[in-house]
Amino acid sequence: MTLILNRSDVISVLDMKDCMNVVEKAFAELANGTAVLPLRTGIKPPDGISLYMPAYLKEMGALACKVVTVYKDNPAKYNMPTTIGKVLLQDINKGDVICIMDGGYLTAVRTGAASGVATKYLARDESNQTAGIFGAGVQAKMQLWAVATARDLKHATVYDISDEAMDKFITEMSGKLNIEIKKAKSAADVIKADIICTASSSAEPLFDGKLIKEGTHINGIGSHSPGARELDTEIIKRSMFVGDSREACFSEAGDIMIPLKEGAITEDHFYAELGEIITGKKKGRTDGKTITLFKSNGLAIQDVAAAKVVYESAIAKGIGVEVEI
Repeated sequence: MTLILNRSDVISVLDMKDCMNVVEKAFAELANGTAVLPLRTGIKPPDGISLYMPAYLKEMGALACKVVTVYKDNPAKYNMPTTIGKVLLQDINKGDVICIMDGGYLTAVRTGAASGVATKYLARDESNQTAGIFGAGVQAKMQLWAVATARDLKHATVYDISDEAMDKFITEMSGKLNIEIKKAKSAADVIKADIICTASSSAEPLFDGKLIKEGTHINGIGSHSPGARELDTEIIKRSMFVGDSREACFSEAGDIMIPLKEGAITEDHFYAELGEIITGKKKGRTDGKTITLFKSNGLAIQDVAAAKVVYESAIAKGIGVEVEI
């Protein structure tokens, strides 16, 4: 039998704290060599792209593949989202697909969870810190949720080109997290924060890196192609740069690829993968003045870890529909 979980099912069982716990373990497995993470495979049909993201976590006993499609004409032609994702979770002993679940919400939470884990290890360990969020969409919400899980936040500031989006963000997230959230008038208001998350759709730098204060931690999330970046060369140069994957950063992340091409940095500027910090192979923050930066590209190990915890929670709570395929 195969368990089918729709978006509502996934939302009902996937909590940020639980997701951060398993995502942290997944990154540790990657650093310790117990994760199998093949390169993401892409196929381009006429009207879009289909991506296949498999991974296996030996210690966690989790095996899955996420299938993601991006079809830009979906909203106009079919009244469907541009991006659609499903996760196929397998039994590691039998190989059978034991669960098919919606991957949209899962992807959003696991992306936030990676930033939450990075914040746990790289942000200053102080109470009553402030967060600044660029963007007011689903991923921006997950970023704030994760940061608030990792640190005791005093308040947060959000900035987006849409006033309506900011209003919705503030209404939803202030109630969910029980913290004060203010609408920023400009990027200058956001970068005053102790912890900054960039979760926008911008292909150009969002702020002047020279203006970032010492001791800031930054989670860079939004840009994920060689020619796009949310972070300028200056802030890359000033930061201790930590990525989810060295390979992914130097093949997908314009935030570091563009400064490298400019000759502003060398590949040695990449300090560590997040898993190396988690496992103690590399030191994280050692003082209150260093600017730390985590660049997230999104790895299948995060999807697999999150899918396993979703499946186990759904089974325990009797959620979903079992079908014979």
